[in-house]
Amino acid sequence: MLTHQQLLEAIPNCLDTTDFTGLGEKYEGKVRDVYVQNGRRILITTDRVSAFDRVLGLIPYKGQVLNQLSTWWFEQTADLARNHVISVPDPNVTIAYEAQPLPVEIVVRGYITGVTKTSLWYLYEQGERRPYGIQLPDGLHKNDPLPEPIITPTTKAEKGGHDERLTEAEILEQGLISADLWEEVRETAVSLFKRGQEIASKAGLILVDTKYEMGLVNGRLTLIDEIHTPDSSRYWLAKTVRPQGFSNDADHPSKTKPLGSFSGEPENYDKEFMRKWYAAQGYRGDGTPPTMPPDLIAQIAARYMTTFEKLTGTVFTPGQQPAAERIKENLKG
Repeated sequence: MLTHQQLLEAIPNCLDTTDFTGLGEKYEGKVRDVYVQNGRRILITTDRVSAFDRVLGLIPYKGQVLNQLSTWWFEQTADLARNHVISVPDPNVTIAYEAQPLPVEIVVRGYITGVTKTSLWYLYEQGERRPYGIQLPDGLHKNDPLPEPIITPTTKAEKGGHDERLTEAEILEQGLISADLWEEVRETAVSLFKRGQEIASKAGLILVDTKYEMGLVNGRLTLIDEIHTPDSSRYWLAKTVRPQGFSNDADHPSKTKPLGSFSGEPENYDKEFMRKWYAAQGYRGDGTPPTMPPDLIAQIAARYMTTFEKLTGTVFTPGQQPAAERIKENLKG
């Protein structure tokens, strides 16, 4: 594990973007640079970090953590779902089969929580009891577990846009996904999530919720993009989770706030730590976002690395810097 000072010193070397010739047609996602060539995709995971549907900055080694952790999770779940991986020639790079992405993002939630305006807790707190067409009982507190994991799908917004909520009925009525394929998607997503929770529990973490991207490769449902990373998932440190039914520290005066937590909430080992900082500054996605200070950037990087190490049981080893030169060399041929 790198020290705080080492992470501060690594900030100038963050991988912001790539510009490689000869790799095929390029397009940029919020986090990945993707090159398409001959039925394959070369996905280069940069250090860009996004939230509130916009890129907010760069986190050292974040791209490497995401790419290598996704690779590990694809291996842990290969018996449950096909995935798009062909090879991983570099710590930041995955070569994958070209897929026809489904026009829906699959979000699976095991707890009611969140700070954004689209989060399940925000909607529930505003009085909604059927968000995403799913009936929720009265009396839930923030961060309570749900009786069973639920799927809360969204649209896939174009770059700069916002994902919109969908219900299962809308997906079928609009013909976004056929009924048979949607059933396979649902079963696959829930089985992946439960496997994720099981493995996370052994690492002292709770997989709270996650997002899956799925597509069709040769007509078969395939898991694409990434899986169970601190970007696409919410993780809590299990020992910092309050007893069920206590809505805040006032309900449970003896509770000790975990180091690094906000308002006595569970300690996050994911991107939510960053979202909470922005929320504390009064920013929830509208207007010009505040700039992250270097200390916060280093803290976020440390949490990403810690999540990697807890889950995989291995020590994170930074790739040679600067990453762009290393990637170019590893992609020769």
